[in-house]
Amino acid sequence: MSGSRLLGVHICSRPLADLVLDAKAAIDRRTDSFIFACANPHSLVVAQADEEFRAALNGANAVVADGVGCLWAARLTGTTIGPRITGTDFFLAMMGTLNQSGGRAFFFGSRPEVLAKLKERCAQEFPRVEVGALSPPFGIWPEDMNREMIDGIRNFDPDVLWVGMTAPKQEKWVAANSGDLRVPVIGSIGAVFDYYAGFTKRAPRWICDLGLEWLYRLPREPRRLWRRTFVSAPLFFWSVLRERFARQHD
Repeated sequence: MSGSRLLGVHICSRPLADLVLDAKAAIDRRTDSFIFACANPHSLVVAQADEEFRAALNGANAVVADGVGCLWAARLTGTTIGPRITGTDFFLAMMGTLNQSGGRAFFFGSRPEVLAKLKERCAQEFPRVEVGALSPPFGIWPEDMNREMIDGIRNFDPDVLWVGMTAPKQEKWVAANSGDLRVPVIGSIGAVFDYYAGFTKRAPRWICDLGLEWLYRLPREPRRLWRRTFVSAPLFFWSVLRERFARQHD
């Protein structure tokens, strides 16, 4: 696994094309799952205090730097990670790959109305991909319900399972259930569900390139993002400075 650790989480340094090839190989083999996840400053801060979440991230095959903040932190600490790959990047690349020869994708998470729009758009843009979807209930599920949902996913027999819940719930769920799911590729992509379905508008590319997507999104999603912006961001900055200091004195 290429890459380095940043705040205790191994971040992949391979390009998107290589990750797609690995995922395609997992689909062809249909043995072990290729597990994809994203890291941003907020998730890295949460993972420092949440051992289960940190273990779930480090157990994935590829955790990508989904955020300019991660690249900035890597440069500051002398860590080799990158390039920046967003959940949307991997999602679109994999769906395009499935569409070339025909495949099956399952969306697990979010709300029924979001999933309905996802299926509509996929039918237009990836017509050779058969799509299934399931919206789980909020909160903690009893084991029998979890088993029933896993059986539903397995009965669909997807090539790729897209998991769209908030972090760290989605990554922990994947880590706990990937062995039972037996799906070749599993991607925790969170907000990509809302983006692709059109329920949340993505910042223009130039704003993303400047690393200011958080500033664009904050007034549009204040309840969801205020903690990330005003709590996690300062903690991330402080943690990065501590890691830089530690590395300089090793």
